[in-house]
This record gives sequence, C-alpha cells and structure tokens, in this order.
Amino acid sequence: MPIAVRPGSIVQRLLPVLAWLPGYRREWLVPDVLAGLAVWAVMVPEGMAYAGIVGVPPIMGLYTIVSPLIAYALLGTSRLLVVGPDTATGLISALTVGAIAAQGTPEFNALTSTLAVLIGAFFLLFGALRMGWVAAFIPTPVMRGFIEGLVCVTIIGQVPHLLGIEGTSGSFFTKLWSAVEHLPDVLLAPVLTGLLSLIAMLLLRHLAPRVPAALVVAVVATILVGLLGGEAAGVSVVGELPSGLPDLVLPKLDFAVLQELAPGALAIVLVGYAEALGAAKAAVMQDGGDIDPNQELIAHGPANILSGLFGGFLVVGSLSKTSVAMAAGAHTQLANLVAAVFCFLTLVFLTPLFRGMPHPALAAIVIAAMLHLSRPDYLRDLFARSRWEFGLAATVIAGELALGVPHGIALGVALSLLMLIYRTSHPQGAVLGQLPGTEAYRDVRRHPEAITFPGLLIWRVGGDLFFASVGHLDEGVKAALAASHPPANHVLLDADSVNFIDTTGCDAALSAIKELQSQGITFALARVRDEVRERMRLGGIEAVVGPVNFYERVTDGLRAWQGQEKDDAGSVGRC
Repeated sequence: MPIAVRPGSIVQRLLPVLAWLPGYRREWLVPDVLAGLAVWAVMVPEGMAYAGIVGVPPIMGLYTIVSPLIAYALLGTSRLLVVGPDTATGLISALTVGAIAAQGTPEFNALTSTLAVLIGAFFLLFGALRMGWVAAFIPTPVMRGFIEGLVCVTIIGQVPHLLGIEGTSGSFFTKLWSAVEHLPDVLLAPVLTGLLSLIAMLLLRHLAPRVPAALVVAVVATILVGLLGGEAAGVSVVGELPSGLPDLVLPKLDFAVLQELAPGALAIVLVGYAEALGAAKAAVMQDGGDIDPNQELIAHGPANILSGLFGGFLVVGSLSKTSVAMAAGAHTQLANLVAAVFCFLTLVFLTPLFRGMPHPALAAIVIAAMLHLSRPDYLRDLFARSRWEFGLAATVIAGELALGVPHGIALGVALSLLMLIYRTSHPQGAVLGQLPGTEAYRDVRRHPEAITFPGLLIWRVGGDLFFASVGHLDEGVKAALAASHPPANHVLLDADSVNFIDTTGCDAALSAIKELQSQGITFALARVRDEVRERMRLGGIEAVVGPVNFYERVTDGLRAWQGQEKDDAGSVGRC
C-alpha cells in the first residue's frame, strides 16, 4: 500500500519522487522498462563518445551515467528528463581543465571530476538561494547561436578522430587548418570506418528514428573492425577498459585550483541549467506535469557531485536523451532507474566487449549528435523576424569560432544585457488615437485611421519610469507637443505599461509636469496602477496634477477633457 504524502509537504518538496510514486499505475511498468532499455542503449555508446569531447578516457563516460540517473530520479521534478553527458557543457569542461593540466594525464582526469563536484556545489547553492531565474539571462537567440557555434567547434575537434589523423588544440580556425595540413597523412581504413559510421548514423536517424543508432553503429563497427583486422590497418580502438565499479575519487580541494575552475563551473551551470530547463519544459508538454525551476537546480547538485566522486564528469538535463525516453513511451523516472540498472550491469560485466570499439566510430556518433542539434532554419527565420537578434546570434557564433567557446557565450550574455539595458532605458512611447467606433486607442503611426483630437495629446508611456528611462518620457512628450497641429493644450498620459516608478523617475516626472503647466498645458493620467499611484502620491505628483485627474480608462480622461472644452466654449460664448 503506497505511503500517503501530504501535497506540498516538506518531504515531498525535498523528494519529488514521492509526488508520482504513490500514484504509479501498473500499465506504465512495461513502457517504462522498455524506455529504460532505449535510454541505456543510447547512453552507453554516447557516454563513451562524449568522453572524447571532455578529453577523458571512455570509461569515465560510463562512470558518469549511473549515479546521476538515480540522483535526478529521486530529486528532479520532471517525470521524463534524462540527465547525462552533454556536448555543449562538455566542451567548456575540457577547455576549463585544459587551461590547468595537459589532456591525457591523470591530473587532467582528476581535475575533470573535481570540476563536476564544484559544478554540483554551485547548483546546490543556487537552488538553496532560489535563483532559478538566472537562466532567463540567456535569451533564445544567444543560446541558439551558442549551440550553432558549438556544433562547428565540436565537429572540427572530432574530425582528426574520424579520419585517423593528428589533432591540435586552439580555436576553430587553428583546428581547421591543422586538419587540412594533415590530410596527406590520412589512411584508408580509419577514413572508411569513420565515414561509413557517420553515414550509418545519419541514415538510421532518418529512416528508423526509434532504433538506437549509436548502439547499432558502435556494435557493428566494433565487430567489422575486429573481423577485418582494422587495428593492423591503422584504425585506433578504445583498448582495455576496467571492469567493475569505480573507486571513490576525492576532489582536489586546493583553493588556487578551485579558483581557476570556478569561472568555467559557473559558465557550465548557467548554460547547462538553461539547456536542462528547456528539455524539462519540452517533457512537460508531453506528460503534463509541473516543473519547479529551483528544485531542478537542487536536483542537478547531487547528480554532479556523485558523478565527480565516482570518477565521472559533469552532467546536465539532455533534450536529445529525453526525446529518446519520450519516443520510447516513458511515463515516469522509473525508466531512468531501469537505464541506471543496465548501465550498472554494463560496468560490472560488459566492459570487455567494448575493447575493440573504434575511435572513428565514436567520433561519428558525436558528429551525428551535433548535426542533430543544429537548426539552420531557426537562424533563417530569426533573420526575417529580427535583424538585431540575428546579429546577436551571429556575434556569438563568430565569437566562439574566433575566440573560443567560453568567450563566445560570455560575449553573447554581455551583449544581451546591454540590449536589455538599452531597451528598458529607451521606452517606445507613442501618440495614441481612438479607433473608429471603439474605446481602443492605438499608435497613430501604425493605425492611420485612428482619430486624434485637436488640442489633446494622448501619450502612451512605453515602459517603467526609473532613473534611466524617465528622460525619454520628457523628450517624447515635448517632441509630440511640438509636432501637434493645432498645438495641444492638454496631455493625457496612458500609464498602463508603467509597473514601477522610482524616486528619480517620480522627481523628474514632477518637474516635467510643472514645466508643462507653466506653459499653460494641463495634465492628466489614465490607467495608473495602484502601487505606481501610491509612489506618485508620496512624490507629490498627485497633488500637482489633482486627484480628480487620475482616470480608470483613457476614455474617461477623453470625455472629461471634452466636457471641459465644452464648458470653456460656453463660457466664452456667454461673454
């Protein structure tokens, strides 16, 4: 009999698994088990392949699977999200650790696991501080540009493995030129192994999307290379892998080292969390559950810490692996627990089978995964929708290719923040006119049919009024008054878009209103929110404008002005 857990209890918030486990249905069991097998079939070869991106031995890719799957299943709020090795953050990990230690050394491997622990600690800290909103600082064009640039950087990094030639470090262009220089060194056997594996991956993805293409290609390539003597012909293989469970690996708690790892860890948390949240939201659209962004941060903490302690590397929520679970019919995190069990059995019993797995096939798996992530149609659509945002995405791509991955994403986030500051400090105000036969008021530049009223300026504020934006309100109103014919003697301000006004904004607005009044121009406001009006009262605006000149609707302010105009005309006639 399931344990009843009171909804919203502390226990349920700490262990979200208790939200779905008591209501588990028997008919979900078979689909969850089959989905778990599908996830296992994808994660084992991809884990070994993605280890090449991170710059560590393939066995560390297997160490990265089991504990994170279990940790997220217990602590995550998505019923379908799959956490595991990731290409985007994996490359940042390789670059971060590569700045301290040489790739291929025990120190590099140990620091990679230490970085995972540090990432987990940051995830936990941000979750405890309820900082789930941080992902909002990476807009979609920046994230898309980051991924497109990453596709290019990762693929060029895998080309030497695919062709069996010597690789190099450096920027995208350095690696590209190195690959071109070493083309004369290409051997037929590695090239055939890599290219045929890549073609097989792409064909299987297109013709049989439900088939675990990575597992099929890895198994077939391993068998054929073994039967045809590929090693003797120059095909590099994985070699002996240790069997059994990983040993506990204590992180390197050297303050100077942690200080060097911290910037990369923070970048991975920001990028990885944005990716994970996107994947979780995509899963919610299928299972109809709820996502707690702050709990997602917390769930990624133990997943990374345990991965690092058991000799693995970082993990984040993966859209590609989650899509495998969804396509296989998964209903709950039981599918991921099943995948974890089979990955555990793989570590204990099956690692000898991977000894002959060719490196060109692993490179083909990575390249196919990256091509699957690419969305050039999004960039074409973005170019048509917004040249500014397309330029932002293109800048991120160029920054990654020329400067490197961390610099590219940092450049994109910095430009996004600058654009945000510019737009919030430059509110797009507008002269409003009344649409014929309605009480709707629209920008006269976009609606030439809108009716304006001689002597009245209806002005819409484009956003909040604070220290950086209030000057544009004054400039906009004055410019509109100067352009009005005949000259307007009354301003009606539509403040519906103003959610906040600070003391600087209030003081500046008060000064502008007094200046207009000294010129014989009266002033009124409509649709002022309660909190904004209270601040205006405290700042003296209400006293200067007059409480009766605050209206619930623009129409009310228009009618009051029309009534006043009639009264004034009648007074002149009587005189």
